[in-house]
Amino acid sequence: MGFNDFMKNLSGNRFTGLQGGRHDMAFMRSLQRDLKTKQTTSIPLNELQVIVFDLETTGFHPDKGDQILSIGAVKVTGRRVEDEYYSLVRFIEEIPPLVKELTGLDESELVNAPEPAEAIEQFFKFSGASPLVAHHASHEKAFMTYASRKYFRAPFSHRLIDTSFMYRIAEPDNPYVRLEDCCEHNKIPVVGRHHALGDARLTAALWAVYVEKLQKMGVTTLSQVYERLATIR
Repeated sequence: MGFNDFMKNLSGNRFTGLQGGRHDMAFMRSLQRDLKTKQTTSIPLNELQVIVFDLETTGFHPDKGDQILSIGAVKVTGRRVEDEYYSLVRFIEEIPPLVKELTGLDESELVNAPEPAEAIEQFFKFSGASPLVAHHASHEKAFMTYASRKYFRAPFSHRLIDTSFMYRIAEPDNPYVRLEDCCEHNKIPVVGRHHALGDARLTAALWAVYVEKLQKMGVTTLSQVYERLATIR
């Protein structure tokens, strides 16, 4: 399946986090239980449901006051796109000029957006206990870890898969790091870069490409991905 076929699978009914509401702490407790019991490492990659996501933020250090501005995610099973999630996140300060230029976000969009806890809770309702995927995921991990503890007093317990896990196995000599370079290398048109949902879509397309490449190599489950990674570290 080529990139155009992959993109045609994008759902027209986007799941959004724009509705108001109180924290659903019962859901959060249930999610933590599900995360403890969910087994995903033996599911074939072409059957595994993952949530590919991206965050736009004011900087790189949540513990120093940087905040999430938007969340974008794509639900993928194997190589099939099933649904999307996107939410702006309330921010009442001035967006750093470089971030504003890079993302195209404006303060007027964010002042009436959902509060951070609400947007993240809606993201967790979208993702459930499915594994999460991000491109060079340390950035997303830092912010989700901080937010989980701050807003829900809970650990960030989702399995988080970095796309680099996949291409380090499939293409160990691959020199590319930036998302756009990895996409161009795989003939994925770079559209919507530096928009949370746009970047999530690009990363989802990259995920689909490498699921296929790994399957052809006989690497068919997450367990096998981790086993291969252990031999090339």
